[in-house]
Amino acid sequence: MYVAHLTLHDFRSYADVDVELGPGVTAFIGRNGQGKTNLVEAVDYLSRLASHRVASDAPLVRAGAERAIVRAAVVRDGRTAVLEAELNPGKANRARVNKAALPRARELVGLVRTVVFSPEDLALVKGDPSERRRFLDDLLVLRTPRLAGVRADYDRVLKQRNSLLKTAGAARRGSTNEQSALSTLGVWDAHLARTGGELLAERLALVEALRPYLGKAYETVARGASREDAEIDYAPSLELDGAVDRGDLTEALLAELERRRSDELDRGISLVGPHRDELRLTLGNGELRLPVKGYASHGESWSFALALRLASYDLLRADGDDPILLLDDVFAELDTDRRDQLAALVADAEQVLVTAAVPADVPAALAGVRYLVADGEVTRDG
Repeated sequence: MYVAHLTLHDFRSYADVDVELGPGVTAFIGRNGQGKTNLVEAVDYLSRLASHRVASDAPLVRAGAERAIVRAAVVRDGRTAVLEAELNPGKANRARVNKAALPRARELVGLVRTVVFSPEDLALVKGDPSERRRFLDDLLVLRTPRLAGVRADYDRVLKQRNSLLKTAGAARRGSTNEQSALSTLGVWDAHLARTGGELLAERLALVEALRPYLGKAYETVARGASREDAEIDYAPSLELDGAVDRGDLTEALLAELERRRSDELDRGISLVGPHRDELRLTLGNGELRLPVKGYASHGESWSFALALRLASYDLLRADGDDPILLLDDVFAELDTDRRDQLAALVADAEQVLVTAAVPADVPAALAGVRYLVADGEVTRDG
């Protein structure tokens, strides 16, 4: 799988741009602020309908424009399909495949798969739990695109339930009808447990599938480390007692929601569910294991973040597709050894798109086609 052609209209800094691409390595070279990252961000957007840099679509639309278009010709097994996403901030986004409109934009997710390495990856190990939950869910959706719907349903139910908890909590403290609010809350409990149970089951299975790839990747990128040094564990917001089946998890969530009902009414938020879970990252061996966050050195943190991305790539590859690798200004953040190790590991990928401020930041192992990016223009070098 690879992108053969990328077209942007009113996306980020580009009014219009067309770039020919191909298998192998393509590097975009340019000073900061010239728009090189916008190009790889657009490819990643087609994969997930989300950006690795911002949380909403509004910043992706060029200032003064009403919408943005990202279009790419994607080659898979020798056949070409044209994928298109239309970004409409404040309205429903649209998606097309070979000019035919899809019923829902999210049906575009997973038709092209990407793995992004970027300076923001340090947030995976140093940031809030939400960063690690997003990492898991993005990978889930790439592997099983229908889970985009489950994820969206869970977020919708959670929002509705939180709103109702505030209302019910106010009723509990005031003179309005508390019983009516609590009766409605029971319905939303069932919805949250159903969607949450499915999402939780999928996350647990993903962590188990990812674990051996993570150990291998960390051993490769961290000199002197063994594959037992890096570990991931899923830390749910409730006791599971070994449950991994979707039905059992749904029942466990329902029971915990009932148990925490009083606390939730007092605080006006949902305290139980996948939105409160954590992906625990640890380093060490034997009984001496410490959290990466707060204990790992800068170099160890970078190695762990790289290992998470490499493990994602290897897992997706094991599923049968070579994901497109996007290396966004990542080499400038790495020391020489880690830079060369990462380059050697990804050099044989079907397609690698690299951004760098200067040519010297791109390792020799990733020599390939180069584009110069400056003043809104993307020009092939040589």
